[in-house]
Amino acid sequence: MTHVLTLIAASPGHLDETLVSRVREKLPDRGAPDWLSAREACDLPFELGDVHDRENLRNVVQDAIGRAPVDVVLQREQDRRKGLLVADMDSTLIGQECIDELADFAGLKTRVADITERAMRGELEFEPALRERVALLEGLDESVLHEVFEERITLNPGARTLARTMRAYGAKTLIVSGGFTFFTERVADAAGFEVNQANTLEVSSGKLTGRVIEPILGQQAKLDALREYRDGLSLRLSQTIAVGDGANDLAMLEEAGLGVAYRAKPIVAQRADAGIEHADLTALLFAQGFQRDEFSED
Repeated sequence: MTHVLTLIAASPGHLDETLVSRVREKLPDRGAPDWLSAREACDLPFELGDVHDRENLRNVVQDAIGRAPVDVVLQREQDRRKGLLVADMDSTLIGQECIDELADFAGLKTRVADITERAMRGELEFEPALRERVALLEGLDESVLHEVFEERITLNPGARTLARTMRAYGAKTLIVSGGFTFFTERVADAAGFEVNQANTLEVSSGKLTGRVIEPILGQQAKLDALREYRDGLSLRLSQTIAVGDGANDLAMLEEAGLGVAYRAKPIVAQRADAGIEHADLTALLFAQGFQRDEFSED
């Protein structure tokens, strides 16, 4: 079979076999269902020829799913398991935007969060928006960074399993964030990512100066990192997967063999290869054909 469509439920035990059958009937030249996890995730292999309209097929499948909390990943079967994972951090691997939480300590969370939201929607250029927000943090005590991480930052469900399973099967795992190294280093350690790249907040005499050390890592840096590690590992483009939620993730999502929008802003959800709105981050493992019993926490 040339292609596979994966159905992933919001939680284990909630993928209806009737729904799976209904979706399967919409696929051309279909094969037998392959359950990756009972009543949670199922592969539907099929042949997709040149005469088929892929976008139309997506719409037909979505109509068959209706309002059921089920995510869909449609892709080629070839190179399905990836050798490189590149992930955004804020609102992707973690449930927060770190800069918004820092701003809360300066009494400016609403103001900063509004700028963050507009930048992630693609309404503002990332670099000037970051400089503007960081400038508002001038004078904040460096100890607040520790306080924010310890008290407010939480891994999104599935982040640890995603990283550790891919590493267990030989893939390289990389966080590339428009956020800050203070947080990416700690999130990478907590989740099990091998490499992390981000911006560095300038600190002087124990206080934030309101500046970021240049150059700022934004959309281009994420794309460059994906390309650098892909080429360094001698991987084909199709052997890479990227995940993110904001406009500054678009370039790497569109470059990756499989670009996944996770709880993403509309512009990202529209342009990514796949979107995860219901399941947790282990959906990226099911998308690669991993069985539930292959998942690793070690």
